[in-house]
Amino acid sequence: MRGNVRKKVLVVGGLLVLTVLMGACRKDIPQNTFDPAGPTAQSEKDVLMLPLAIAGVMFLLVEGGIVWLAIKFRHRKGRERMPKQLHGNTRLEIGWTIAPAVLLAIVVVPAVSLIWRLSDVPANAMQIKVQGFQWWWGYQYLDEDLKVDYGDHGPITTADVLVIPTNTTINLSLESAGGLIGGDNPDHQVIHSFWAPRLFGKQDVVPGASGEDNHIVFSAWEPGTYFGQCAEFCGLQHAMMKFRIVALDPVDWQAWVTDHKQPAQTPTDTLAAHGMDLFLGTHGEGGQCIACHAVGGTPAGSPAGPNLTQFAAATHECFAGCNFETFLPDGTPNGEALAAWLRDPNAVKMGTKMPNYHLSEDEIAALVAYLYTLS
Repeated sequence: MRGNVRKKVLVVGGLLVLTVLMGACRKDIPQNTFDPAGPTAQSEKDVLMLPLAIAGVMFLLVEGGIVWLAIKFRHRKGRERMPKQLHGNTRLEIGWTIAPAVLLAIVVVPAVSLIWRLSDVPANAMQIKVQGFQWWWGYQYLDEDLKVDYGDHGPITTADVLVIPTNTTINLSLESAGGLIGGDNPDHQVIHSFWAPRLFGKQDVVPGASGEDNHIVFSAWEPGTYFGQCAEFCGLQHAMMKFRIVALDPVDWQAWVTDHKQPAQTPTDTLAAHGMDLFLGTHGEGGQCIACHAVGGTPAGSPAGPNLTQFAAATHECFAGCNFETFLPDGTPNGEALAAWLRDPNAVKMGTKMPNYHLSEDEIAALVAYLYTLS
């Protein structure tokens, strides 16, 4: 009986190890540190490879030595059960004291050098503020030529998806913004960590009250979509606080900037127009949305929730902390997901700060129609 149990444990353990090894062999992992797509990620990978190589060699030497010793000096009949005891070897003790110190220096020097190098912010870097909320990301483009053409001419502001031009140095200033529901003082501020492994490593996002915003300097070599997420536990939906970075070529970038400088268009479709009225509370019904959301060129201007001015833009690939795709694979609106969110946000993302307003199905349909005109 004992032998059968041992055999089953070995089989199950072996299958688990094999599963992990097979999973590590995938080549299409979207968040792959070993597949850098920009100079910052490349430099971090280069520094990482050295300690990995040293650790690998040390692992083989130590574990190999343990196996060799276990086999060579295993107990045999006729031997004393207690092996010969040795005490003290000055040369060995000096050697295994100096060797780790030398290896540590070999690892630390390039790592510290890289930290200092990445802390430098080029004067011509594009300035973008990243704000971490529970549980989504907001972005403000701070350069003078990236201000909107309406209202108080504030910065272009987006949520969930950070759009950047390729081969352009970006400086991200990171701030945990909390929420602004119910007043001007932010609440539920917690520490997040901003991480898009193919472009840059993890960096803490601390509450703005500290006065010490961290920053990340990076760029992307090629157009494409790069995946990221919060990498520090920040509450109930930490695992669902994701984001994407969309890198555009120069032509597409200029078109994106031109579009995002414009106010939201007023819908002409009857259903969407009704949705706009509900959103803004124009005729005395609805109006809850403007307590938290902003739509450029309308009375909705709250910074508490995601800015929805370009909700249906092609680059806004996901919403609600990138829990849901904005569009289906065929390019049509993912109205079902948005309707589920409006019907009861906590049913699809427990703990979210957006309350259930108990909207009717007709109201939900109108709001979905309106939000998908915002592009």
